[in-house]
Amino acid sequence: GAAAVSADDGLRGALRALKLSGMLDTLDARLAQARAGELGHLDFLQVLCQDEVARRDQAAFARRLRRAHFEEQVTLEGFDFHANPKLPAAQIRDLAALRWLDAGESVILTGPVGVGKTFVAQALGHQAIRHGADVRFAKTSRVLAELAGGHADHSWARRLRELARPAVLILDDFGMRELTAAQADDLYELINERAGRSLVLTSNRSPVDWYPLFPNPVVAESLLDRLINTSHHIHMNGASYRPRKRPGRVPLAAEQEAG
Repeated sequence: GAAAVSADDGLRGALRALKLSGMLDTLDARLAQARAGELGHLDFLQVLCQDEVARRDQAAFARRLRRAHFEEQVTLEGFDFHANPKLPAAQIRDLAALRWLDAGESVILTGPVGVGKTFVAQALGHQAIRHGADVRFAKTSRVLAELAGGHADHSWARRLRELARPAVLILDDFGMRELTAAQADDLYELINERAGRSLVLTSNRSPVDWYPLFPNPVVAESLLDRLINTSHHIHMNGASYRPRKRPGRVPLAAEQEAG
């Protein structure tokens, strides 16, 4: 009776104080199992500890997912490879093994508008998060604006550090337009700072066509040669992926004109 209740309260109070809410959540169910004779003392403690580990893993996963700033949460399991038989499905699936991430290599996804580059980039980011890695997704123009803003208020070094920190930085819409000298320098510093950490770039231009976007050919060569040589390049061609993913969208021709 009463003694058991107060012991129970004491245990719950201790679990709360120790921030073991995973144990707290499953305590009643585990106690019932123990009382039914399904769990010995050690088993009881072990499953409670596993409940806590599972909760922490889940919380950490949710936190990494929030910090990634994905436009949408998608997975490679949800990508419709049949929609476009021309896609290099085997190569894309191979990237899901994340050997490139373990090796600190990068991934370049190129191809026309609407073919699913951003989907695949975010799906690879999701896969990396499941793997325990920190990921950040952003439009390249947004990253350049972030760094440019840092020059104005002396927060540039801090902003650079934040962009350099995640194991995977996804730069969407890379090589869209010509860069100013300041933007090219910022990009150079960012990619230098991230040496040995993976980038995932999406672009509707081939990497060969990125060189003329830099005002200084020396900066372009030293940056792009190294980047391209340490990257897995997947060219995604064929029909548009977007209209199939969202039924009722405008036809492909209008979609491409819209950019």
